[in-house]
Amino acid sequence: MENMIVAVIAGFFSSAVTIFVLKKINKAKFEVFIEQAKAKAKIIEHEAEVALKDAQLKAKFECDREFKSARKEYENMLFKIEKKEKELNEHLESELRLIKRQKDEISENNRKIAILREGIEEQKRTYEQKTFEAIKILENASGLTKSEATELMLEKVKEDSRATIASIFRKKYKLAEQNSKQEVNNILSQAVTRYAGEFAAERLINNIPLNDEETKGKIIGKEGRNIKALEMLLGVDIIIDDTPNTITVSSFNLYRRAIATKTIQELLEDGRIQPARIEEIYKKVKAEFDKNIQKEGEDVVLELGIKSMHPELIKLVGRLRYRASYGQNALAHTLEVAHLAGLIAVQMGGDAILARRAGIMHDIGKALTHEAPGSHVDLGAEICKRYGECETVINAIYAHHGHEEPINVESAAVCAADALSAARPGARREVLESFLKRVEEIENITTSKVGVTNAYAINAGREVRVIVNAELVNDDEAILLATEIAKEIEQKVQYPGEIKINVIRELRAESYAR
Repeated sequence: MENMIVAVIAGFFSSAVTIFVLKKINKAKFEVFIEQAKAKAKIIEHEAEVALKDAQLKAKFECDREFKSARKEYENMLFKIEKKEKELNEHLESELRLIKRQKDEISENNRKIAILREGIEEQKRTYEQKTFEAIKILENASGLTKSEATELMLEKVKEDSRATIASIFRKKYKLAEQNSKQEVNNILSQAVTRYAGEFAAERLINNIPLNDEETKGKIIGKEGRNIKALEMLLGVDIIIDDTPNTITVSSFNLYRRAIATKTIQELLEDGRIQPARIEEIYKKVKAEFDKNIQKEGEDVVLELGIKSMHPELIKLVGRLRYRASYGQNALAHTLEVAHLAGLIAVQMGGDAILARRAGIMHDIGKALTHEAPGSHVDLGAEICKRYGECETVINAIYAHHGHEEPINVESAAVCAADALSAARPGARREVLESFLKRVEEIENITTSKVGVTNAYAINAGREVRVIVNAELVNDDEAILLATEIAKEIEQKVQYPGEIKINVIRELRAESYAR
């Protein structure tokens, strides 16, 4: 046991000695390492100082060299600037001398101009004095004052100018007529021959046949109740006279007259004629008519190949069936215009569908004239604008009555088609009084012209033959006179279609052998 303890102590002591010795050795090595490091550091520091001094010397040398180079460039630039400045000063001095010389020349020219102006003013005063003296001499010699002579001269110039204008107009008119008449005739003849309408057949009355005379009493009713209820509800006049087995329904409104006729026919078939039944049948018939109007409008639009039209406009197209103008059914007229416009537009290189659309819309306002104030032109344009119709349709509505000029081929085709449809023989009936009044207005306008001896309206007022004094009106003035008469008739007279003006000039020479 003791040996073991001794061994442990000996081992411990040996380890401690070993550690101590190692520390001493390491410390000595470390001190040597420190001394070596310090020596190396001094060497590096010395080398760095040497390198720094070399760098400083090199930098100083480079700086001196660059400074000298920059100084040389500065001196060169300064020399160039001074040279440019010298040249600029010389140029400015030259320009100033030139400006001064020009100023002196302008002053001299102004002085000369002032002298010339004074001379001109003096000459003007002399001229005016001489002119005044000459006018006095001419007035004394001619017996006319200056104003009278001026008026006489202007009148002479006016007469000469009128003759010249008439001659030019005649030449241009003949040239235009030669080039366009044949082509226009071809277009219109082809359009008309491809579409032919019917003669006017509308009237203001409808006759309803009866089975016997007793039925008239049923329609009149006790104390006239039934006939009063019919007239009040239907808005028409019911005429019951001595005509056997017939009653007459009268109204200027085709729509009301058609509904009234159908209502009375339904009542006659039913046999129960009394106020309550009359109202019931009337509502039923009116509903059927409204439905048929919409369907008829749709059929017309489909027939013309038109798409995307507002339902309200389609309904108004159907209502044209029950509207007439001078006895011509409005729907038949618009259909005729639409077809003719499409045919004319195709031959002139236009859009046939657009022309037909404008044609069917051109009189759409007539479907509203019984309900709203204003002309059918304004009403039609307003309703078409409201429902988004294009500019061509609006223009055609205005242009076919001369409110605007046609803006394209389609609008012009509608105007031509409207004139063809309204003016063809048998298309419309006119009241005798209005016809005679229009003819009288046309003849009065014609006879009021200077040189006209007689005027005759012929061919149902569609042509006027004007007889002129051959000594007062020459050939050129005859053409000008015809144009003036046509323009005045357009402005003052309302008429369907067109009126042809024929000016006839004839010189007859007579002599007698004795």
